[in-house]
Amino acid sequence: MRRHVVAIGHALALGLLALTDIVLVGLSLVTAMLTGLGMIFFFTPMVTLIRRRTMLTRELTGRWLGTPVAPSYLPPPPPPRPQPDGWYRHERQLYKTPRWPEWNNRWKWLFTDPATWRDGLWLLLNPVLAGTFLLMPFVVAGCFLAAPWYPNPVGTPAAAVVALAAVVAMPWLLRGYGWWNHLMLSPTARAVLAGRVQRLDRVRLEAADSQAAELRRIERDLHDGAQARLVAIGMTLGAVEELMDRDPEAAKALLAKAREASSTALTELRGLVRGIHPPVLAERGLGDAVRALALDSPMKVTVTVDLKTRPDSPVESAAYFSISELLTNAARHGGADRVWIDISGQGRTLRVTVTDDGSGGADPSRGSGLRGIERRLAAFDGVLAISSPPEGPTTAVIDLPDALTWAEPEVSVPMPRWKLVVVGLGWGLGWLPLFPQGLITMVAKIVGADAFSWFLALYLPEPWQWPMIVFNILLGLGMYGVALALPIAHARRHSMTETTIRSLKLDR
Repeated sequence: MRRHVVAIGHALALGLLALTDIVLVGLSLVTAMLTGLGMIFFFTPMVTLIRRRTMLTRELTGRWLGTPVAPSYLPPPPPPRPQPDGWYRHERQLYKTPRWPEWNNRWKWLFTDPATWRDGLWLLLNPVLAGTFLLMPFVVAGCFLAAPWYPNPVGTPAAAVVALAAVVAMPWLLRGYGWWNHLMLSPTARAVLAGRVQRLDRVRLEAADSQAAELRRIERDLHDGAQARLVAIGMTLGAVEELMDRDPEAAKALLAKAREASSTALTELRGLVRGIHPPVLAERGLGDAVRALALDSPMKVTVTVDLKTRPDSPVESAAYFSISELLTNAARHGGADRVWIDISGQGRTLRVTVTDDGSGGADPSRGSGLRGIERRLAAFDGVLAISSPPEGPTTAVIDLPDALTWAEPEVSVPMPRWKLVVVGLGWGLGWLPLFPQGLITMVAKIVGADAFSWFLALYLPEPWQWPMIVFNILLGLGMYGVALALPIAHARRHSMTETTIRSLKLDR
């Protein structure tokens, strides 16, 4: 009962909200005419208003109807950059300020985005569909259950049953409305690919910057550490060569110092190599490398590993150095005494959880260490989630999708049971409201048939006959449309979009 009451409230709210779209439709038509006359400055604010309306629908669809709908827009253009002479170029025009190039880029982005026109089509059809599926049952129920109709032994009870059945079926009508919103407002393959390409461009630039910084660090460490010691060893050996005949004891002392310096240089080179790619990581895998890292830590570190296979070497390296950075932060900034590290596989995803009992307060926006981890993980579509209240403890979770390749290949996902039931009802019962109670009744109404037979709409009062006929026709068409579109949308979602995204991830 509560489910139906909540569904009725949501249907009323969404239906009334859809009626306000009539105003937006009128404004959109006026804006289209003005844009056609050359006043294109009206186009951008109108599209922005429509996008806010569709974003509200996406939010309500995910919150109320349980069908999350992600934005389907292409990525916005980057801000214009000045040329070496300080001017801004847009095509063949030069501007002193970035105002007009930015406006032109934004207008072109909004006009050429297919999601803009899909939003417009949804806005045009939404009042009709929402009014038919969400508000019409309440109108019919109110007319036949609250109005003092004249007695009709056949029409009134039958119409009351139909209205009551429509109200009872409101959760399923809402689900169909959510499917309609998902069909029209969900991202297309082009939008997904465009967003993916933009994100890959950003990740590529960040990876290039990170690699350049890492090369500078290695060069600095070699120059200031091992190279300087090797130069000193060479000078010491030159002095030994001169003192070998004149003062053998001094030469022996210098040789001892050269041996100590070579040992120190070798230790620094090993540390440098370990910082580039630890040998234990290459030989024994991520779990043993993290255990070795825990042994060198001043804190008490507990490591739990549950992996059925080894990730790829670049993924292992990214996870290892991320864990190393988190341990360093826990000891240096958090003052932690104990750390718990859990490395496990969640399907194809490599998940690392690092928890410490430190003082907390970790924030990626305030330090370069956590931002460096995010940049390192972004190259593999990885994410870093941190929970660090001011008093602690701090928990950092690293997810690296598609890092584990042992999982079995994904098979085709069958349609949920409720979709199968809806498709069966659509094909099995769609003919009833469409033909005998819709089209045939409409023909009987036009020709003025005297025998009403089993045409339900002709038993109603004269003002409500045509609305009921139109409602039956739309209901039949809607049932056939849902029965036809549900399998198509399901196949499109699970065979095209997910396959495209997965292949992009595997080809990174």
